[in-house]
Amino acid sequence: MKLIDEIVEVLEEKKKDSKYFDVSEKTINEFFDFEVQKQKSDINSTDISVKSGYRQAESVSGNINEMNMDHLRQFVLSCKECKLCNTRTHVVFGEGTPSADIMFIGEAPGQEEDRQGKPFVGKSGQLLTKMIQAMGYSREDVYIANIIKCRPPYNRNPSPEEAKCCLIFLNRQIELIKPKVIVLLGAVPLHVLLGLNGITRIHGQWKEYNGIKTMPTFHPAFLLRDPNRKRPAWEDLKKIMKFLGKK
Repeated sequence: MKLIDEIVEVLEEKKKDSKYFDVSEKTINEFFDFEVQKQKSDINSTDISVKSGYRQAESVSGNINEMNMDHLRQFVLSCKECKLCNTRTHVVFGEGTPSADIMFIGEAPGQEEDRQGKPFVGKSGQLLTKMIQAMGYSREDVYIANIIKCRPPYNRNPSPEEAKCCLIFLNRQIELIKPKVIVLLGAVPLHVLLGLNGITRIHGQWKEYNGIKTMPTFHPAFLLRDPNRKRPAWEDLKKIMKFLGKK
């Protein structure tokens, strides 16, 4: 992940200087595919079963699988299982109704989410809200969470170790909420939860996670960078609406 950290740091500096430049989708996909393969190798080396859905972080104390949502929240808010506890401002546990039919899962909190302690509240969060409303729901009707619950420095992708620490919490949230549909927002949750790569190819295809219908689609941040992908993303959401009987 050191390479990504260095690249992102350079991009952040150029952003401050108001220097913007285009990078072809082919270049982005090639770079991301390289990093995903590296992460996949790292995950295998740390003996995380990507497809099992019931990963256990052995260092976590307490019986997570018997906690209700309130107890789980309190436990997570004081979590220090990985180094991200040293750089976070707030833990971003997730929010929404605990009886949601739809659960949206992104990759990690960003800067604004870290500041407020709430998921998807920046520009990409504003777009996600509009997507949810277009489906005939409000944010209060669904549940929104991330693969990890603390912001990684420079908004980099979660490391395998960070994902391992947090997945036991996310899986418990899924067990408690019992959503009818899980929506994976972007390539990272697609890879971490389903062990699959290639969101551009796989989006819109029904999958399954722990017996729950799962729809991969594009992350709102990606849609902001490439508005031409909004139409395909809307088609993905329409499939969810049809499955739920929502017109």
